[in-house]
Amino acid sequence: MKKSFDLGFRGWMLVIYQFIAFMMYTAINNYPLNILADMYGGATLISRIYTIATILGIVVQLCISGWVGRMKSVKLFGSVLGLVSLILLLGIMLLPSGVLWLAAYGLGVGVAIMYATFALSILVGQWFPTRKGTVMGIATIAFPIANGLLGPFATRVFSKGYPDVFGAYLPFFIIFVIGWVIGLIFIKDFPEQCGAYRDNDKNMTPEKAQAMMAEDIENKKTTVWKLGATLKCPDFWCITLPLGALLMFSVGMMTQTSAIIGQFEGQLDFVGGYTGIMLLICIFGCIGSFILGLLDTRFGTKTAVAIAVCIMIIAGVLGIIPNAISLLLSMICLALFMGASSNFTVSTAAQYWRREDFSSVYAVINPVANIVCALGPTVIAMLLYSSLGYQSIFVVTLIIGIISLILTLLFKPSRVKTRDDKYRTAAGKPLDDALVGRK
Repeated sequence: MKKSFDLGFRGWMLVIYQFIAFMMYTAINNYPLNILADMYGGATLISRIYTIATILGIVVQLCISGWVGRMKSVKLFGSVLGLVSLILLLGIMLLPSGVLWLAAYGLGVGVAIMYATFALSILVGQWFPTRKGTVMGIATIAFPIANGLLGPFATRVFSKGYPDVFGAYLPFFIIFVIGWVIGLIFIKDFPEQCGAYRDNDKNMTPEKAQAMMAEDIENKKTTVWKLGATLKCPDFWCITLPLGALLMFSVGMMTQTSAIIGQFEGQLDFVGGYTGIMLLICIFGCIGSFILGLLDTRFGTKTAVAIAVCIMIIAGVLGIIPNAISLLLSMICLALFMGASSNFTVSTAAQYWRREDFSSVYAVINPVANIVCALGPTVIAMLLYSSLGYQSIFVVTLIIGIISLILTLLFKPSRVKTRDDKYRTAAGKPLDDALVGRK
């Protein structure tokens, strides 16, 4: 267990960098949707802006997927995106309701998703190609923590008798700036560029590490897994669609927790009402992110995804029951896979494809999964206010969960290896056993 957390000083700096970026992504996306929507045009309008902005950000990711392998510096790309995200967050904090605020929010959503879930996650895959499950399991604890702060955040916003959005966001903004500075100072594109080692493997000599880095950089430029090749792979869809479903319902539910919990107003006071439930979501979200991250590293991403989807199915079953306790248990199940759902896109690309192909494949897996995710807030809001009410959300959760489990079980790493061999043979690249035994 001790070795699992031996990530090295620079490795831990990367974890903190990614952790804080995930918090910023959540604050920009979820806070306006969940507790500030009425100030800026209502939940329906804000969720539509969110969906449109997310899809536009995803389209940009797909457009650059073929170029990302030749990108000179993903770290610099991420730093620029982080700076722009901070500027747009200032706009969210300072601008009054209106077109300019909506523009700042929409752009903030699009840029933040590129920053936190794309650029920085590529860095994690390049630094920890085989230990990414543990690393992201820790980093994605940021999601339940950020969502758990919704209650205190809401209290602070309205405690002065008028909406003090700037004052409520300011402590978070300071933390986000610190995280961005940590990344700027301590993180490079590859660990070898700052005297560290991939996976913090200290058994590797500096000369070997430098040679492997140079080989990886060169091979990334000629990856055989271009956009078209990746999209043509059936197993890509078998694993990516379940990842999108996990993201869709975890993110979507978190944008409407206040309204969902409000269905049993007064009946959940014994756990502290809304604030208490958000604290429980925070606690169980941290537990789920951590444990599923360890399971990912130990047993493979496919197994961890299957377990997460089973928890999603249980959440659906419990949520259908018209009972306050069942709803509470369902929300706890939801929390268990909430953070880990953002971990799996990195893990999948890093585990089932070569290191040299990771950035190109991840640049397709992440946006496709997030296209499904982008539908979450709008779909959840539509279902919530439908004639069937909140229970319809959990009916759909159950159905999508069952479909996702079937797709996950159909995913075969051996078929990815066969296709990889085919592409490499056609490109005149050598074959080896790099993908053999991937779980």
